[in-house]
Amino acid sequence: MNGAAVVENSTQSWWKEAVVYQIYPRSFNDSNGDGIGDIPGITEKVEYLDDLGVDVVWLCPVYDSPNHDNGYDIRDYRAIMDEFGTMADWEELLDELHARDMRLIMDLVVNHTSSEHEWFQRSRRREGKYEEYYYWRDGSPNEPPNNWESIFGGPAWSYDDEREQWYLHLFDENQPDLNWRNPDVREDVKEMITWWLEKGIDGFRMDAINFISKPEGLPDGDPDARLVGHEHYAHGPHIHEYLQAVYDDTLANYDTMTVGEMGGTSIDKIAEYLGEGNSGLDMMFQFNHLAVDDGPNGPWSLDGWGEWELTDFKEIVTRAQDELAAEFWEALFLGNHDVPRIVSRFGDDEEYHEESAALIATFLLTLRGTPYIYQGEEIGMTNAEFDTLDELDDVMTIGKVEELIDAGAIDSFEEVRGLVNYLSRDHARTPMQWSDDPHAGFTDGEPWFGVNDNYRDINVDAALADENSIWRHYQSLISLRHELDTLVYGEYELLLPDHEQLFAYTRTLGDEEVLVVLNWSDEPATFDAADIDPSRAEILRSNYEQSPENPREREFRPYEAVLYRL
Repeated sequence: MNGAAVVENSTQSWWKEAVVYQIYPRSFNDSNGDGIGDIPGITEKVEYLDDLGVDVVWLCPVYDSPNHDNGYDIRDYRAIMDEFGTMADWEELLDELHARDMRLIMDLVVNHTSSEHEWFQRSRRREGKYEEYYYWRDGSPNEPPNNWESIFGGPAWSYDDEREQWYLHLFDENQPDLNWRNPDVREDVKEMITWWLEKGIDGFRMDAINFISKPEGLPDGDPDARLVGHEHYAHGPHIHEYLQAVYDDTLANYDTMTVGEMGGTSIDKIAEYLGEGNSGLDMMFQFNHLAVDDGPNGPWSLDGWGEWELTDFKEIVTRAQDELAAEFWEALFLGNHDVPRIVSRFGDDEEYHEESAALIATFLLTLRGTPYIYQGEEIGMTNAEFDTLDELDDVMTIGKVEELIDAGAIDSFEEVRGLVNYLSRDHARTPMQWSDDPHAGFTDGEPWFGVNDNYRDINVDAALADENSIWRHYQSLISLRHELDTLVYGEYELLLPDHEQLFAYTRTLGDEEVLVVLNWSDEPATFDAADIDPSRAEILRSNYEQSPENPREREFRPYEAVLYRL
């Protein structure tokens, strides 16, 4: 990389210099016409990923699963889901990625398993060491052991008639929580992790990892909290001990990257996990910037949702850049399989669709940290439109809507249709749009989930045929990031913090300085930063033709994004 001489060797890592592409297998590419994306379908598109320029593929769960939560309920950690293919298919995918110097990280889901996992089946029968593999509690079948709420809605407890006890599930009732207090659980998890590392994977994304330690006694939560019990089951008393032991006994022996997912966690709390000896995690997904458009009572507020100010967004991003990325490292993302499409949420998916999608790409690929691109973002895929609850698949969205109806907050789906069409996780799970062929070229059969109606206009074939497409912009920015150490390791400094339209910042490494100017609005905006010397400004990338060569006191068009070398 250019300018590597000014980067201390101790700060360099391959995972800091990488760009990650997240694949949701069920919706990526179907190779056999059954309507469900599969591993051979991913292998068919490895060349596509290589052409885009990404370095790492993050594969959402492909383990054997009954699919109550689209693979995040794992029945067998060492087997591949039949719908996705075979272990031989998975091994071929790994070989094809490695042959192109691309790496593969897997989802590690160890807060919970499927209720069909052998461990749970043996636990409900009280067999040997498995008896206490999960959280079981006595009590009347009509009264849960405490008042904790499931993240998917409703109580966090279900009664098991076979064992005649309650079991804890922070997510769906088919996803019982593992009892990490049991050393046998921890050893089995570590053995499974080592098994996958020995197969040659390059790391893990650790799902809901901040929930694995629960407090003694499982006390009631604050009944007035947004999510009752969260203060107890998030960041429990032994969390650092558990994570560090996993790292020391498994990951420390391999050249890997690890990223933890920690929803509902402050930047201060995230920082406690990073740094040597705290958890063994390289970076974290923190979601504070994604709460900027929440309503007053959180994302499922019935009023005030979808409204956000750029100044607030800049403040949150800058704090993370200053407190996480500068001292430790940050996972950079706006989209994934759990959130709506980024151009519909943070851009303009109608009049300025291409411009705003390219601006968001510029933002993600020029901050300090490791960028994560979710499938379809590179062509500007948008939110779909759901008219009825029956059209949805996401267990979280369905659960939240039913909870609101049961509580009397709404009378019908129609009252929250706008919120669902803004927020639902299902938007990220519509099939990848490869072409204008039937079903967007995703499958020759009937797709498991409806394709977005706009696939005839927004698809990979069209993007590759257009030299000025969103895809080309992503490809160009990824290439530039690989060329310039400054975009990876350079210091970040925010400019114009109070400007309501412009998000502008510099990245500086040694003698090289890069200026990023983003007009994050649908109206023209003038850039005026007195500290910037534009006399030698050189445009490195832009999403418009004929962008201002001298940025100072120049007008930037709606959603115009320009990178300058100063």
